[in-house]
Amino acid sequence: MSDLSLSSPAFGDGERIPAEHGYAERNVNPPLRIDGVPDEAAALVLIVDDPDAEEPAGTVWDHWLVWDIDPGREAIPENWSPTGATEGQNDFGEHGYGGPNPPDREHTYRFRLYAVDEPLDLPPSTDKEGLIDAMTGRTVGKARIDGTYPA
Repeated sequence: MSDLSLSSPAFGDGERIPAEHGYAERNVNPPLRIDGVPDEAAALVLIVDDPDAEEPAGTVWDHWLVWDIDPGREAIPENWSPTGATEGQNDFGEHGYGGPNPPDREHTYRFRLYAVDEPLDLPPSTDKEGLIDAMTGRTVGKARIDGTYPA
């Protein structure tokens, strides 16, 4: 695997995600920085989810699914509207970013970035399971940053 890295100027790994990125607040994605994309990457995939939601919601809650991101992209700006990439449906039943909204306590949110060796060309109706299946055997790099959000 490569030295792919993902970071955010809004919060450090393991730190609190600013309130404005929450679903009940401004509900805009935090800015992200991408570095070390491998040369063999043809596209990037971003999955943002909440594994702590499994107990109250009965599932790992999907907050944002984006694929076929240009591998030359070095940053994802706050409140990004992807052009040339595809956003899947989150567990709020919406396409695009759905911010943190923990119902019971502080939760940890995973921002996972993958570099894949060819575009996935999936329809927007694709869920996380279908997205992960399509990436199987195609991942040439991965990175992750976690953030917390209070209840």
